[in-house]
Amino acid sequence: MAKTMRSIEFTLLSDGSSDAVLIEPLTWLLHARGCEAANGTWADLRVLRSPPRDLRARIEAALDLYPCDLLFVHRDAETKPAQARIAEINAARDGLTTVAVPVVPVRMQEAWLLIDEAALRRAAGNPNGRKPLTMPGIDDLEDIVDPKAMLHGLLREASGLQGHRLKRFNPGRQALRLGQLIEDDGALRRLPAFRRLEQQLNAYLVSMG
Repeated sequence: MAKTMRSIEFTLLSDGSSDAVLIEPLTWLLHARGCEAANGTWADLRVLRSPPRDLRARIEAALDLYPCDLLFVHRDAETKPAQARIAEINAARDGLTTVAVPVVPVRMQEAWLLIDEAALRRAAGNPNGRKPLTMPGIDDLEDIVDPKAMLHGLLREASGLQGHRLKRFNPGRQALRLGQLIEDDGALRRLPAFRRLEQQLNAYLVSMG
């Protein structure tokens, strides 16, 4: 990797604040490519008086507010084929001078965090908990209908909290912490969507020199 890639600033543009959990998987990928320092920021367009809705306008606003070396544009595939989402992003980023990489999980990105039970228990604040958790198998992650609901449910179970303390528990905040606690992301390479992202990222980084 070229000397200029030892440190990289990247911005993540997504549909909602919960998608910021992707910052950590993206950081893993950049570290795997040799970036010694990868600093990621979620593009919060809510600071604008009238946040744009058009994807191209959102990309331009993100780059204006959060200048970066690399922009990741996230869209869940949801009911559309992943390639359709990628084509949509590619069309919207056409002509940009900043490299923009599509990020399209098959389902919600929370599925990518359901790979480490020990880290999940730590994120829930109860690392020594003994309550059995029904964690999905790695090969089943892209078939989960609502991985966000599953992740939040598992975090609540792992917390061991009850009553009012459980009601005050914020699984969304703990999901962000979970991404920071997972140390080994190797299992994700068995997922087609994650491998596709890694291949695309490698190609873009090569093009950057």
